[in-house]
Amino acid sequence: MEKEGHTSQLWAPWRYAYVSDVGRKRDEGCVFCQAPRKSDEEALILYRGKSVYAILNRYPYNNGHLMIVPYRHVARLEELDMEELVEMMKVLRASLKALQEAYKPDGFNVGVNIGKAAGAGIEGHVHVHVVPRWFGDTNYMAVLAGVTVIPQLLSDSYKMLKPLIDKYMGEER
Repeated sequence: MEKEGHTSQLWAPWRYAYVSDVGRKRDEGCVFCQAPRKSDEEALILYRGKSVYAILNRYPYNNGHLMIVPYRHVARLEELDMEELVEMMKVLRASLKALQEAYKPDGFNVGVNIGKAAGAGIEGHVHVHVVPRWFGDTNYMAVLAGVTVIPQLLSDSYKMLKPLIDKYMGEER
């Protein structure tokens, strides 16, 4: 975006971790298989169930963007067994309740990208995205600059959501 002979810059130094890790993480294996080996806080795991876990997206589209992931490395929903599918839906329901209480969004995008053609960034390990949405959350930054603005640190999102998901998962038992 050039204006009167000068170029505007948008600084987002926290994104350097993503840019610098992309190639290395490809060589390390599946991020969803590795995450449960770390501490909850380090991996941003909000909830650990028997067959699935909930984790904050490290590179979110919006505050509160989380994913529900089976421990088992499978590429497609139809490869999950009934226990995994049922637990995934219970964690989804608890996550929606927690996100509603924490962020009070106007709605949600809930989706699964299966295969590269569908937009799967990690196509070998199926996962469900849960993205809180607000009226007007796609503003001029996304339209003109191709970037989104996330106003909350992931560590703050984690501290806010973890006790709420635990609370709502307690209701699922």
